[in-house]
Amino acid sequence: MTTTTAGPSADPFVHPALFYSDTEEYLAGTVGFIREGLANDEPVAVSVPGPNLELIRAELGADADAVRLMDMTVEGRNPGRIIPGVLRAFADAHPTGRVRIIGEPIWAGRSATEYPACVQHEALINAAFAGREVTILCPYDTERLDPTVLVDAHATHPTLIDRGGERPSAAYDPDRIVASYNKPLPPPPAIAQVIAFDATSLTEVRHRAGEYAARAGMSEERVIDLELVIAETITNSVVHGGGTGTLALWIEGRQLRAQVRDGGHITNPLAGRLPPPAVPIRRPRPAPGQSPHRPGAHPHRRARHHHPDGHAPQLIAAPKLFAASASPAGELRLPSFDERLDPLRTVGRPEKGGDVADQSFGGGRVALVAGAVCRGEDGAHPQRR
Repeated sequence: MTTTTAGPSADPFVHPALFYSDTEEYLAGTVGFIREGLANDEPVAVSVPGPNLELIRAELGADADAVRLMDMTVEGRNPGRIIPGVLRAFADAHPTGRVRIIGEPIWAGRSATEYPACVQHEALINAAFAGREVTILCPYDTERLDPTVLVDAHATHPTLIDRGGERPSAAYDPDRIVASYNKPLPPPPAIAQVIAFDATSLTEVRHRAGEYAARAGMSEERVIDLELVIAETITNSVVHGGGTGTLALWIEGRQLRAQVRDGGHITNPLAGRLPPPAVPIRRPRPAPGQSPHRPGAHPHRRARHHHPDGHAPQLIAAPKLFAASASPAGELRLPSFDERLDPLRTVGRPEKGGDVADQSFGGGRVALVAGAVCRGEDGAHPQRR
């Protein structure tokens, strides 16, 4: 496959969609892209669903050792985390020269709830990488994906590749996709338990959510996950979303759902997807004879940091948990994996006007979906769909 390259006056960022209908076309497009990058001494990363990842690994043979290989069903289960946690993380680690990445964020197992966040992710990639020497190839399965997904791919990718070759997309319009999928989440059902909160009730609300989840049959480890993400989210609602909010809890099928609503709103769709600008911290120089440490502090002892609700945060082996809940908005998903402690994954769907927004838009209503059982919505293990 001949890879799209930027012209002399064009944006150096390249973002083609690869449409494939079978394994042969998939490997021809992806492995050819990878080997072309390796031949040019370009860093290459691949993040695709597990079965496709194994196809690529096998086809590459010994060359696989030179490629960063990631399972998108794990690394990208939260579409809002793909840009900062997968794409930017790899590209920023190689700041000089062109970088190549294959990202397949939309596969047949994605739910209808997840899809709006996925397609907005694809649209926002173009703004997130504008001016960067990066090529991100996004495969699309034409046999298994809904026709709407394929139509949307024409709007989110400036270049299209299929068995007929490579061509510009006449329908390219990423801003339209971001706006058209910026819709409200469904309201909670009448059976939902609704709890109002403010700065004085954060601890109580967190514990009530944990008790609700425990009664629903969620394991102790998953209850801890749920309590922590709810605590982080409602704290952000208090600090950044108007000072008050509501938490709704209910059971839907084999899932426990939680929804947080506040009055906040963030207008920048890339908020949370790009690293904040570095701000230098200037510390005053101590006067002669004065200790550089605060009065009463031991010079070799770290200060203790407290959680916003007054309690020391509990350390959990899930570093992405904090990143996923760092904004007061979004639809945050605790996947229905088995009873091990997995990093939190999230999906988001934003809304206009500050009512519902994903974690990138901020504010509004937040939906948490926590799996209490070891099977997915359709009865299959999420990583084997």
